[in-house]
Amino acid sequence: MTARLPHPVRSDARDNRARVLDTARAVFGEEGLSAPMREVARQAGVGPATLYRHFPTKQALILEAFAEQRRACHAAVRDALADPDPWHGFRSLVERICELHAHSRGFADAFMTAFPEAMDFAADRERTLRAVAELARRAQETGRLRPGFVVDDLILMLMAHRGLQDAPRASRLTASRRFAAYMIEAFRTAPETGAPAPLPPAPRLQPAHSPSNAPHARNGGSGL
Repeated sequence: MTARLPHPVRSDARDNRARVLDTARAVFGEEGLSAPMREVARQAGVGPATLYRHFPTKQALILEAFAEQRRACHAAVRDALADPDPWHGFRSLVERICELHAHSRGFADAFMTAFPEAMDFAADRERTLRAVAELARRAQETGRLRPGFVVDDLILMLMAHRGLQDAPRASRLTASRRFAAYMIEAFRTAPETGAPAPLPPAPRLQPAHSPSNAPHARNGGSGL
C-alpha cells in the first residue's frame, strides 16, 4: 500500500493562525493575560472554533504568542552571565528585563505572576532570578554593587515597574529606561568617578485630569 503523505497546511489556515497570534500579542500586551479568548478571536476576525482549532487552550496561545519574548529573556540571561564585567552584566540584565516588560503587559504578567495559564513561564522566572543572584554575588565581590542587595530587590523593582503600564503607550519605553537607570544608580555602591553618566531622557507624562487642573478651576470657576 502507498503510504499516505501528510496534508499540507492550507494557506488560509496559516493566515488565520498568524493573524490570531499577532492579535493575541496586541490584546494580551495591552490588556494583560486576563483578556478573554473571545476578544482575541473577535479582533482577529475569526470564529471561536477557528481559534480553538489552532490553540486548544489559553495556555497554548500565551506560550506561542510570547515565544519571541521568552527567547529574548533567555538571551539576556545568557549574555549577562557571559559578560566579563559582573557589574556591567548585572546592569544590562536589569535594563533588558525592564524593556521586555515595558513592551508588553501580558509578558510582564506571565513573568511576574502565578496566573494559571502562565505556569510554563515559572522556569523562565526562576532561571532569571538565579542569574541575578549569581551576577549580584560577582558584582558585590568587585565592590560595585551594594552589599545589602538581594534578589527580592529585583522583584520589588519589577513590581513598581508594572505601574508604567498605565502610562501612555508612546511614553512607556522612555519611562521604563529612565526608571531602570534610577534603580541601577540606587543599587550601585557609590557614584562612579568622574562626571556621572547622563540619564535617559525623561518621558512626557501628563498628570491625571482633575478639577484643580482645569482652566475654569484656576480662575475661580468664573470661566474667564
